[in-house]
Amino acid sequence: MHNGQSTILEAGAEDSCYEMLRKRKRCESCGANDVFVGNVLQVLVFLAVPAPRYGAANWPQFRGPGARCVADHADLPDRWSATENVAWRTEIAGRGWSSPIVWNDRVFLTTVVGEDDSNPPKGKVEGGTAFSNHRQQTTSQRQWKVLCLDLVSGKVRWERLVHRGPPPAPTHVKNSYATETPVADGERVYAFFGNVGVFCLDFDGRLVWSQTIEPHAMQYDAGTAASPVLHGDRLYLVNDNQEKSYLLALDKRTGKAIWRVERDEKSNWSTPLVWENEQRAEIITPGSGKVRSYDLDGKLLWWFTGMSGITIATPYADRGLLYLSSGYLQDRRRPIYAVRPGAAGDISLRPGQTSSASIAWCRPTAAPYHPTTLVYQGRLYVLYDRGRLSAFDPRTGAPLFENQRLSKGPMQCWASPWAYNGRVFCLNEDGVTFVVRAGDRFELLHASKLADGDMCFATPAVAGDRLLIRSSARLYCIRRTKA
Repeated sequence: MHNGQSTILEAGAEDSCYEMLRKRKRCESCGANDVFVGNVLQVLVFLAVPAPRYGAANWPQFRGPGARCVADHADLPDRWSATENVAWRTEIAGRGWSSPIVWNDRVFLTTVVGEDDSNPPKGKVEGGTAFSNHRQQTTSQRQWKVLCLDLVSGKVRWERLVHRGPPPAPTHVKNSYATETPVADGERVYAFFGNVGVFCLDFDGRLVWSQTIEPHAMQYDAGTAASPVLHGDRLYLVNDNQEKSYLLALDKRTGKAIWRVERDEKSNWSTPLVWENEQRAEIITPGSGKVRSYDLDGKLLWWFTGMSGITIATPYADRGLLYLSSGYLQDRRRPIYAVRPGAAGDISLRPGQTSSASIAWCRPTAAPYHPTTLVYQGRLYVLYDRGRLSAFDPRTGAPLFENQRLSKGPMQCWASPWAYNGRVFCLNEDGVTFVVRAGDRFELLHASKLADGDMCFATPAVAGDRLLIRSSARLYCIRRTKA
């Protein structure tokens, strides 16, 4: 932890017509008929749902509020370097690709420190693709830790060792043993380390409870990644593996299991979503076998098949539609789906079908592999692993622009894009963030680079006027320098 020290650089008649359309009848006032309905109803429903508001000071989970990766604060910077617009940077010992989370003035993140950290993160050439045959297996001792930093200064408030021992299973050289992002509720932080356990700590770092998680083999020895989610008094975990997959609900106050549902799935790496829509709250669990929805007591509500062979991206919702994607590079099927609320039973699309009563649209080959898509200001952005960007209409799936290069040279992108202030940000493995103007046309504005050697896999967090970027060695707090 570099002795817990940080470098401080800065302190511091429409209703009537709509009803007729909804009932699929002819409107006497404007002549809208059933044919017109087919083209317009979906747009009206989309526009009728108010846009969510952002800009909260808290970023309590992976990808922030609603798993959207969207923020809004006029003072957030769109340029930085290893020194420019850097409020502080703190060295982080060990290795972890979990994202930082923020509650008020506290920043939480996880790491695993090895007594023999002789196997550093691998670059794009020597590490290969994410699930190629490159694994790390070691019997040396590791320390699983939860950290709390001060948001203003970057100083470490506390650091807690929650587990010690050799890794229970191998992981890919580009993965880590601390890839799951913790989640917080204002009183406690919940850290999940795959194949090890769940650890609940209060905001002063005291252990409240822990729950051991039995290790299971993962496909390609790739390790784990799905983060926990909170809803009400329950903590939900998806553990999809090669041996015994399940969805688990824990009492967040005690750690005791409330229910557990077995899943007919193999390895997946997608974080679940509790989707609170106009009809109900439901738990969305993407999977390469099936996408499934459960009610809050674990009862299966609906499902569909048709994802690619590896599923990583996180689901999220915007203006009444649920967005899911699965884009394994070696699979011809790499779909993005937009799902309507209220589905029941099997809603799988038939061969050649791209929409249905429950599925608003599907783009069969448009999904990225590792990054999650992004809906921002009425457009759905797709950042592909090799550094290309596409945009679609989130209401219909119609393309706006496709496969635009962010850079002339080769690159790899693992982190999901994020957005604020009319900008879309795309971070690559080498610590370079490409800034694109939000709009129907592709317009690359500029790029911001961190220090040489700053490998970046974690999706950043945003809190107020601060952007937090985690690299392989340190955590940066990016904030506009005051004149």
